[in-house]
Amino acid sequence: MNMTSIFEQLFAAYWWLIPALLAISFLKTSFMKGVIGELQVNLAAKFLLDKSKYTLFKNVTLPTEDGTTQIDHVIVSRDGVFVIETKNMKGWIFGSENQKTWTQKIYRHTSKFQNPLHQNYKHTQTLQAALNIEPSTIFSIVVFVGDSTFKTVMPDNVVYAGGYIRYIKNKTQSVFTESEVKDICAQISTGRLKPSLKTHRDHVKHVKTLVAEKQRPIEVKPVLKNAANTCPKCGEAMVLRTAKRGDNQGKQFWGCSGYPKCREVRPAL
Repeated sequence: MNMTSIFEQLFAAYWWLIPALLAISFLKTSFMKGVIGELQVNLAAKFLLDKSKYTLFKNVTLPTEDGTTQIDHVIVSRDGVFVIETKNMKGWIFGSENQKTWTQKIYRHTSKFQNPLHQNYKHTQTLQAALNIEPSTIFSIVVFVGDSTFKTVMPDNVVYAGGYIRYIKNKTQSVFTESEVKDICAQISTGRLKPSLKTHRDHVKHVKTLVAEKQRPIEVKPVLKNAANTCPKCGEAMVLRTAKRGDNQGKQFWGCSGYPKCREVRPAL
C-alpha cells in the first residue's frame, strides 16, 4: 500500500476533524466570545424579566461627536434605563471602581484590560444626552460571563451573569410614567443606527482608529531656552519659586532649575 492510499484512507476516516477544529478556533475568537456572552445576557432577560415591564434593546449603536459608540444591551422600564456592558472572560479578575485598567490572571499569564465601568460611562453619558433624562434615572451595569472569578471586592453594579437580573429587579422605585417609557423606547428605536453588519464593521473600524491614536508615541518638541531667563552661572532655565521661610517668606523669586547643584537666585520683578 502506497503513501497516497494511506492518506486517502486517513482523510476518509477523519475528514470531520478539519471542520471541527475550524469551528473550535472560530468559537475562541474575541468576536464569538462577545456574541456568546451577549447571548447569555439576552436569554436571561428573555426568561427572567417580565416583557410587559421591561423592554430589551440589543447592540445599540449611537452616533457621537467623534464617531459612534456601541452598547451591548439597553433595558428600559418604569424603574429606570439600564445600560449593560458584557465581558466574556475567564481566570481571576482584579480591579476597583476607580482604577484605569483591571487585571486578568490565567495561571501564570497576566494581562490588562480597560476598566469596563469607565468604558460603560461613555455609553451611559451618550444615551442620557440623547434621551434628555436625569442622571439618577440611568444605571450602568457590567456583566461578567464565562469562567471568571472576582478576586477583589467589586461595586454592586459589577456582577456575574445571573446577578444583573437581581440588580435590575432591586430597583423598585418608579422614575418614569408608562407614557415616558414608550417615548424613551421610541427615541432609542429611531435614534440608533440601523443594526447591520456594515454598522458593526464601521464601529469596529472607528474603535481601532481610536486605539491606534492612543498608542501613537507623543512627539516631544525640544524646549528652547529663553536667554533672558537662564541662569547666569550655569545656563540652566530659571524657575519661579516662593520662599517658604525666613524674612522673605511668601515672596516669589527666580531660582536655578539645577538646584541643589546650582544655588543661583534672582528677585522676581
